[in-house]
Amino acid sequence: MGISTDSLSALNARIVDCERCPRLRLYDAEVARVKRRAYADQEYWGKPVPSFGDPAARVLALGLAPGAHGSNRTGRMFTGDGSGDFLYPVLHEAGFASQANAVSRADGMKLTDLWISAVVHCAPPANKPTPGEQQNCAPWLDEEIGLLANLRVVVCLGKIAFDGFLNHQLRASRISARAKFQFSHGAEYAMPDNTTLIASYHPSLQNTNTGKLTRAMFLEVFKRAREVARLD
Repeated sequence: MGISTDSLSALNARIVDCERCPRLRLYDAEVARVKRRAYADQEYWGKPVPSFGDPAARVLALGLAPGAHGSNRTGRMFTGDGSGDFLYPVLHEAGFASQANAVSRADGMKLTDLWISAVVHCAPPANKPTPGEQQNCAPWLDEEIGLLANLRVVVCLGKIAFDGFLNHQLRASRISARAKFQFSHGAEYAMPDNTTLIASYHPSLQNTNTGKLTRAMFLEVFKRAREVARLD
């Protein structure tokens, strides 16, 4: 699939209509049908979740995949679950988000100089997309990065996002191997396309509730992203 010249909004519309991964489509639709008791009165999105943010962004925050009862419910990346509850207050403090609370697509949230995406756009069972499902979604990321004309920094939230961005660099023939790029929180690499890769632990409840990722650690990552992108 070649790089498209259409807009990010048109790309998002095509992502929402994607049917490349039957297992994920069936799972997301079933989650949306059954629902979690706490959200029984809500209408779930139940489709691939589009990316979100400022088309002129210099910073891309790249996650793993939507949560079954978070983004798969609300239809917006990192919205409606514990990961988003941790992420957006930090983005607000760092100057990327207009507000700290993210609850729905209609809550008025605006991002400035930040675009949020994921290596997989459907919620996977147990938060574990298969390698084949990640490959199916990879062309969307390739096209998306091609359309982010001002991109300077990619913040990878977790090891799978880190590997996903490096795989993008491999597909684009910008690097020849991933071996020299080691994932660790705060790791930073200058890439051949003049972007900078910054790694972070994922803001999952497993990481934030145990203190593996603290608010201070996470805020420092996005402050560094601002600095590298020359936003201050």
